[in-house]
Amino acid sequence: MAHTLPALPYAPNALEPHIDAQTMEIHHGKHHQAYVDNLNKAIEGTDAANLPLEELIKNISKYPAAVRNNGGGHYNHTQFWTVMSPNAAAAPEGKLADAINEAFGGLDALKEKMNAAGATRFGSGWAWLIVKDGKLDVTSTPNQDNPLMDVAEVKGTPVFGIDVWEHAYYLKYQNKRPDYLKAIWSVIDWAEVAKRYEAAL
Repeated sequence: MAHTLPALPYAPNALEPHIDAQTMEIHHGKHHQAYVDNLNKAIEGTDAANLPLEELIKNISKYPAAVRNNGGGHYNHTQFWTVMSPNAAAAPEGKLADAINEAFGGLDALKEKMNAAGATRFGSGWAWLIVKDGKLDVTSTPNQDNPLMDVAEVKGTPVFGIDVWEHAYYLKYQNKRPDYLKAIWSVIDWAEVAKRYEAAL
C-alpha cells in the first residue's frame, strides 16, 4: 500500500498574498513529495508497508528514524494543506469558538499562544492546536514530529498545525518567521478545524 502525494485542494497561487505560489509549488511538489518517496522506500518489504499512515504515526517508536521523519512529514503536510483555504472565514463559530474561548479566553489569545509556540520552536518544527483530555491546548514539536506520536512530549489529537520549517516561508518572509505566523491566520479554514475538533472529541 504505497503512500501517495495528495493533490493540493486549490491552485498554488490561491493563498496569495499570504503564501506565495512559488513556495506552495516547491513545498508541496518537492518537499512533501520527497517525504512520500522516502517513506515508501523506508517501509518497503516490512510490516509497516501495510499500515495506514495514522497507525504508523501512533506507534512511531517501533520504527527507524527514516520512518519517523518521513512518515511525520507526510502526515503533517497532508493535514496542513487541507487546513488552509482561499475562502477562509475570519473566525471560528459554534462549538469550536466556545472551546477556544474556554481554553484561551478568545481567538486573539489562541493566535498569540500558537504564534509564540511557532516563533520559539528552535530550528525546524511545528506549532499545534490539539485536543487533549477533551480540551484544546497548544504545543509544538521538533522536526516532523507531531502530538499523535507515542514519542511526543505533549500528546493529543492534532486539530491543526502550522509548519515553521524555513521552506514553508523563507522565499517570501526570509528570516521573519513572526510575520509569516501572523499572515497564515488569514487562510485558516475554520470549518475544517471545527470538523477535526468534533472528530477528536
